[in-house]
This record gives sequence, C-alpha cells and structure tokens, in this order.
Amino acid sequence: MRAVLQRVSRASVSVDGVPAGQIGAGLLILVCAMQGDGEAQADKLAAKIAKLRIFKDNAGKMNLSVRDAGGAALVVSQFTLAADLRGNRPGFSYAAAPDEGRRLYEYFTARLAGEGIPVANGVFGADMDVELVNQGPVTIWMDTDQI
Repeated sequence: MRAVLQRVSRASVSVDGVPAGQIGAGLLILVCAMQGDGEAQADKLAAKIAKLRIFKDNAGKMNLSVRDAGGAALVVSQFTLAADLRGNRPGFSYAAAPDEGRRLYEYFTARLAGEGIPVANGVFGADMDVELVNQGPVTIWMDTDQI
C-alpha cells in the first residue's frame, strides 16, 4: 500500500459540496491499495503510521505520534498514488481493482482506529474536494514495500 501523510492543524473532505469528513489537528492520509496488496500490508501501514513520531513535544522536537499528540486521522482513498508515469498520460494499472481497493481501504481505516486514533473518512471512488492546513509543513510518502 502507498500513503501520503500530511501533518495538519485541520482537514476536511466534501463531495458535491456536502461535508463527508473532517478533523482538527492530526494527519490527512491519502492511501492507495496496490495490486497484490492484502491485509498484511494494511496492518503494516496502520501500525507504522500510529507510531510515527512527527508531532512536536514540549521541547519543539518531532517526538510524538499522532496518538501521543491526541490527534485524529482523515483517511482519503487516492488511487492516483499508483500512477505509472512512463508516458505523458498517467496509467493506473498498478492500483488494486476497485472492489479490492475499497475492501483494503475500509480494512486499513478500521486498523488505524484499532490503534486508538479517531478516524474520519472520505468517500471511496468519489470526486472529492479536500481542504487542509499543512502544519510544518510535514508531508511524508510511504510504501509498505519500503517500511
């Protein structure tokens, strides 16, 4: 699985102008299930994100996880993280099939919540408007093949 994490002071997602999910301080997580991914990759990604120390402690050092900082996560499906850029028009054949992508997205979200992190969601497969205030800015790209 692939993910882009952004440390935010707030983030929200809406579909056709209707709010779907929002958080205050925490992480905006754009996530994509890749072909061949399964629950093991979702488990690995959720565990890593829950423990990743990218929030400031009282001394101003990035020493706290989202859970330690009392933050939440807004999880948004993002199949374009699977883009094949060999040509000028991206292809997305590396992404999991839609049904499997949805299943793993929902599984990942549940695992993250199981780590004790409040979770809000986007709408799988929808055209969404995502708004965020990136704090830092801190933006981290993750791939379960590399963590």
